[in-house]
Amino acid sequence: MTSSTPEQPAAVAARLRATFRTGRTKPLEWRTDQLRQLRAMLTEHGPDFAAALRADLGKGEAEAYRTEIDFTLREIDHTLSHLEEWLRPEPAPVPPHLDGAEAWTVYDPLGVVLVIAPWNYPLQLLLAPMVGALASGNCVVAKPSELAPATSAAVARLLPRFLDTDAVAVVEGAVPETTALLEQRFDHIFYTGNGTVGRIVMNAAAKHLTPVTLELGGKSPAFVDRGTDPDAVAARLVAGKFLNAGQTCVAPDYVLTDPETAARLEPALARAVTALFGDDPAAAPNYGRIINERHFDRLTGLLGSGRTVAGGTHDRDRKYIAPTVLGGVAPDAPVMGEEIFGPILPIVEVADLDEAIDFINDRDKPLALYAFTESAQTRRRLTGETSSGGLGFGLPVAHLTVSDLPFGGVGESGMGRYHGRYSIETFSHRKAVLSKPLA
Repeated sequence: MTSSTPEQPAAVAARLRATFRTGRTKPLEWRTDQLRQLRAMLTEHGPDFAAALRADLGKGEAEAYRTEIDFTLREIDHTLSHLEEWLRPEPAPVPPHLDGAEAWTVYDPLGVVLVIAPWNYPLQLLLAPMVGALASGNCVVAKPSELAPATSAAVARLLPRFLDTDAVAVVEGAVPETTALLEQRFDHIFYTGNGTVGRIVMNAAAKHLTPVTLELGGKSPAFVDRGTDPDAVAARLVAGKFLNAGQTCVAPDYVLTDPETAARLEPALARAVTALFGDDPAAAPNYGRIINERHFDRLTGLLGSGRTVAGGTHDRDRKYIAPTVLGGVAPDAPVMGEEIFGPILPIVEVADLDEAIDFINDRDKPLALYAFTESAQTRRRLTGETSSGGLGFGLPVAHLTVSDLPFGGVGESGMGRYHGRYSIETFSHRKAVLSKPLA
């Protein structure tokens, strides 16, 4: 369904609410059928979605499958395997003054859920939240990103062929359509994107006391300890940072390390870029493009923030920016003023772990914090003395692929969590039930 007037989102929301009130979406059979149908869509039309992701972001086929299509399939399969178990009533102990009573909790679907997706992973970050919303027995309004038009069109074309159109609708469009959607009363709004729009979403939700999940971003640091293997660290940093041309919310945003380690790490990072993307990353099939000219111009404006260690070249016509590493970056350099969300990796030098922890804690809480260290004490300190949405030792980005781990931010990097069982908690109300016989 394509939105063309401000009235249509209201009609869509009303139609789905009428469906929910019939109880149609509550049975386990309906939920599992929708998940299987979603799986069938991705399996049968994977090439269509891969082509759309190539058109929008220059993603190679392997990356499109790994980070978007197969990622979502794993989330579906994990949910199907455990859903009946997750939904079982959970007994609760009863105090002595209620002797003879029984108590338990059940998960109730919330109702009609709005999912607003971003452009950087426009398929995964639309469908993965929908997996949890459908598994929880909700109706869903899906709003794909207009900045990824090929993917949005593919979703709008294919989703109604597979899912229950009385319970699931796609609304395409830009700011006017999103604004019209946010004027409606939903039972939960799930938004992935930036903090500026996140505040708009939260303000709109407040008018109806609608709960929200905000999956935002932030500058995710990577601390590199003394004595680590620079080549091993560099290979993992480069793979995590330059995935999707750096347009990943949990990508390492910058590196914190001491001057001696920085001197060893810089050439290792340059070698790792060449090893992963070749001498000419512009020709590499596994290296994407910047989403549009506005973001390209913003990113190229940050390239002068430090000494170029690797990369630095760019082509506006092709929306190409080479995987770039900057050394000697000052804490107040332009590249450190905002989430980079692109293929630029600054190295900021600190004296030691104490200064690194202070540096992290002086700034907004990040969506992720990464550390490369063999020291158990350093790991304990980073775990106990910092706050972040997720914490990864030795490997960036990978924590979000573990379905049994919650994924979400804290503070400026977001609120709420999802994936696996945590999605059921997000898109359900855990209702308390007590029963005491009359005699």
